[in-house]
Amino acid sequence: MSSALGHNNSLGSTGPLPLIGHIGHGGPHLRALRRHDAHDPHAPAFDLDSRPGAGLEMGADTRLSWAGRTDVGLVRGHNEDSYLVRNPLFGVCDGMGGHAAGEVASAIAVRTIASHAPEHADDMLLGAAVEAANEAVIQGAANGEGKPGMGCTATCCIIEGTKMAIAHVGDSRIYLLHAGTLVRLTHDHSYVEELVDAGEITADEARVHPSRSIITRALGSDPDMYADHFSLDVERGDRIILCSDGLSSMVPDAQIELLSVSSATPIDCTDQLVAAALEAGGHDNVSVIVVDVVSDGREEARRLARRRAVLGWLAVLLGLAVVLSVALGFFIRSSWYIGADGGRVGIYQGIHSSAFGIPFSSLEESTQVSIADLPESTQHQLAAGIPVASRDDALTTVQAYQTQIEEARAKAQKAADDAQSDSTDGAVGSTLGASGPEAAETGADVVTTGAEGGA
Repeated sequence: MSSALGHNNSLGSTGPLPLIGHIGHGGPHLRALRRHDAHDPHAPAFDLDSRPGAGLEMGADTRLSWAGRTDVGLVRGHNEDSYLVRNPLFGVCDGMGGHAAGEVASAIAVRTIASHAPEHADDMLLGAAVEAANEAVIQGAANGEGKPGMGCTATCCIIEGTKMAIAHVGDSRIYLLHAGTLVRLTHDHSYVEELVDAGEITADEARVHPSRSIITRALGSDPDMYADHFSLDVERGDRIILCSDGLSSMVPDAQIELLSVSSATPIDCTDQLVAAALEAGGHDNVSVIVVDVVSDGREEARRLARRRAVLGWLAVLLGLAVVLSVALGFFIRSSWYIGADGGRVGIYQGIHSSAFGIPFSSLEESTQVSIADLPESTQHQLAAGIPVASRDDALTTVQAYQTQIEEARAKAQKAADDAQSDSTDGAVGSTLGASGPEAAETGADVVTTGAEGGA
């Protein structure tokens, strides 16, 4: 494919750079030049940051971690690639049309895709954004922006949770590294890919075929061009790689897989892949974006579900507590009992119980009935509280106690009076016996004796 003008993200070149790594979209970015440790055995053979037009885009949020890099290569004089990093939207556009044209086409495409892309992972709308970019490239050439015949590829994706939407035109590619296995997700719109599909050549032969730069579908040539678009599932631990053919035409898929598996972070993977393309000859511009799915939202969803479940149970328990409290309050308000109020009988509303030192009853009336005047069994019952149906029943019971006490007192008084009466009757009888008949009888005896003496 044709080469491209380098878009140096750190050195301020022209093109769609304001959209690349925009801080307002998807989390913090690190825009910096990276230096490799000379003692790092995994460091690329090329010092990528010191190369002309070199730059780096890195970023991360709670869901994704990413890095992007473009390089002019070792043969081309300028870079026609543009790439887009605007989390969760990522894309690569490889320009065609020669100096001051291919880079313009790719810049227009990136800018248009960024402005038309949906907010969510909708592949149909993402495909429509790519088709809008095609119209913009055609219109740009007609208006003198760039050159007639300029064009570019467009390969982009939106990663949202467990879903990734893809839209694709041309021979730039998207790979998915899942569980250590690399899978190419896009189908090249190229002459050699058609030969591979027909079984006439192998994929390895296509990579070095002399007609490998012939593109059968691209942005900028056909107003009726359409984009391939589809969606698929991703999960935590997956790695997505977007690249121009400057990588895939220089490095076999098996080596891309090996480097991707052995790289711990997106920036390490990006640098390893770009350096591998340069080491293989760097015949074309090479652009690579690597995105790691740090969290697919499932664990967060599970945490949210657990949180909702806990909150739900708490709400249920709180509701039950409220219902029980209302029921208990109603029960307490409708309950009455008679109990001890110091040394007297008291009438209470509620129940004879408490919790955490809080009584479930209140004294409504203290009566004049002394507990000491009641039977011992009743005193024990009052100490434990004697339930009654209502206040009126409590008053009736207290009145019964009062009547019982009065009756007991009356009986005691009557018994005392009877005992006193019996004692008085006995004393009077003894006195009468000494001066009455017995005395008369004694006197008679005395008279008889006297008579007998006179005689």
